[in-house]
Amino acid sequence: MDRSSRFISLSGLSGIMAGVTALVGAGLAYYRLNYGGDVSGYTILDGLVVLDINANAAFDLSILAIGILLTATFFGYFFTNRKAKKAGESVWNTSSKRMLVNMLIPLITGGAFCIIMMYHQLFGLIAPAMLLFYGLACINASHFTLTDIRYLGFCEIGLGLLNCFFLGYGLLFWTIGFGIMHIIYGTIMYLKYEK
Repeated sequence: MDRSSRFISLSGLSGIMAGVTALVGAGLAYYRLNYGGDVSGYTILDGLVVLDINANAAFDLSILAIGILLTATFFGYFFTNRKAKKAGESVWNTSSKRMLVNMLIPLITGGAFCIIMMYHQLFGLIAPAMLLFYGLACINASHFTLTDIRYLGFCEIGLGLLNCFFLGYGLLFWTIGFGIMHIIYGTIMYLKYEK
């Protein structure tokens, strides 16, 4: 039987590395969008901002996003597994499984929603949607892990909603939400639970 009903081995270092990975990815995306020659501006279509981007840039950004996700997931697992071993716990227990399932439901839904928006070339709404669904995933997962992750979720939702008013600044809001907020959150978690 698990020692706790909550998965408490989440590492602050994994949050920091997720943030660093996001900042590197945002820099690469910025470079691709601004110096790749594939973006010709924005169009307003039925009141929505549609990024005028060609298929090559959309494909490159999709591959970059998958790479960021995989890299951040790797570091998340690596540091969390290391912390769990130090505490004599298993990283894969009933609590971590419940946390993962409850986090994946909004993440998979949000991912599908973003793919649909990409199909309709509503690129201006992808960054806010990512922030909103990720925030919901964090809040959902907080019931099965440290409740501190809930505050990260609220910040991500707030940034996503704010980004809906400033659609042309999706990369900036994405950088703040997934980069800077993760570094701040990870640092707080590290100092609070691992120091």
